[in-house]
Amino acid sequence: MKKEVKKEKISKKELEKSSRHHSIKEGIYSAAKNAFGNSFISPFAIAINTSSSMVAMLASIAGLLGPLSQIFGSKLIEKYPRKKIIMRTVLLESLMWIPLIIIAILFYLDIVKKVLPFFLLLSYAIYIIIANTLTPAWFSWIGDVVDKKYRGRWFSKRSLLTGSVSVILALLSSFFLDYTKKQNMIIFGFIILFSLAFISRLLSWKSFKNQYEPKMKVKKEHHFSFMQFLLNSPKNNFGKFTLFRAFFSFTIGISSPLVAVYLLRTLEFNYLTYITIALSGTFFSLLVMELWGKFTDKFGNYRTLQIACIFIPMVPILWIVSTSPIYLILVPSLVSGIFWAGFTLASGNFIYDNVRKEKRGAAISYHNMLIGIGTFLGAGLGAFLIKFIKTDVIEPMIIIFIIGGIARMIAVFFFIPALKETRKTRKLNGNRGIKEFVKQETVPTIQEEIHQVISIKDYLTEK
Repeated sequence: MKKEVKKEKISKKELEKSSRHHSIKEGIYSAAKNAFGNSFISPFAIAINTSSSMVAMLASIAGLLGPLSQIFGSKLIEKYPRKKIIMRTVLLESLMWIPLIIIAILFYLDIVKKVLPFFLLLSYAIYIIIANTLTPAWFSWIGDVVDKKYRGRWFSKRSLLTGSVSVILALLSSFFLDYTKKQNMIIFGFIILFSLAFISRLLSWKSFKNQYEPKMKVKKEHHFSFMQFLLNSPKNNFGKFTLFRAFFSFTIGISSPLVAVYLLRTLEFNYLTYITIALSGTFFSLLVMELWGKFTDKFGNYRTLQIACIFIPMVPILWIVSTSPIYLILVPSLVSGIFWAGFTLASGNFIYDNVRKEKRGAAISYHNMLIGIGTFLGAGLGAFLIKFIKTDVIEPMIIIFIIGGIARMIAVFFFIPALKETRKTRKLNGNRGIKEFVKQETVPTIQEEIHQVISIKDYLTEK
């Protein structure tokens, strides 16, 4: 009898290992979808003559509707298997690229041109709703197959591989878009890219079919309402973290959605320069992703958040110091890429450390709901400011970026000291400890990253 139990446990471990492998493979296809599609929504909106304020509203609507749909998604976990939810929503998500392709065709044929920006807003809103419905199920599912001792390293490995694919494909896509623009065929360029996004998401759907889903039953006692969560937020660590993320997202939303407008309209960069600057942050994050993973596993997520939040508020102000593409790549993109990598990784792991697995679906949906409200209000404020700030003394975009940077500093100052680490970690002895860690881990980490990037082909071809 004992031997049978042991065999069952080994079998489960193998299934979880296989699921992690397929998750990385699916993530690569998803990254391709983002590189071909999501990365070029704002440029596409600008190409079909969408106003700057409406471009900002694209981000604000995404920030609000996405989390709302996640609450719906968390309710689905109580009724249906997580895998079933994901399979259906990913298929629907892939089909939503078809309306965007139709919008591009209508623009080329000069049919109802004036209302196409509104159609884009509506189609993108529906796409965001569908794409985010699966988030609670995926977050809960992947948390069950990744060992908590190595979460930082595994998620950093996955992010490294998916990020590498995203950077490479987005750069190739920008080359392609610039070529089609020179040939006066830019709309055809978007049609082809969105078609590739559609195909990539279908491949993600196929990859999900091969993943193992551990059984999980959500009981009534595990359920809690959004209002209960909101009232208890100031009383517990995860709630305080959620309030911080909500306000921080509000401050980020003020300026971040306008970066594309700033680079393409204000500075008049071409698509290649724009996407090179936009993706350089991702590239820099890839270089340190594995390092951040090891750092969070050793010293904790709270310490990582502390360090990242010293530098992230500086980013909006760094954007306006110089208009040189080299400067924009090597300063704001560098700072943003390195410290957002740590912030994002630590934020996800912070949730796993502070919420029981039965409550993760609802917790992540409520968490993202408040973040979405913050993003919506912040982007709405940014859209309002860009429309109504009128001055010849200074570029309005510069004023908005300064406001965004100061607001981030205020959020960090008030909220970060209230958080704490909940799991046992090593003590970090100030700057000396950081220097010793970097000295010990940098070279082997870079070697691991190079090996992992080279092994992308293995993830795509291995069965």
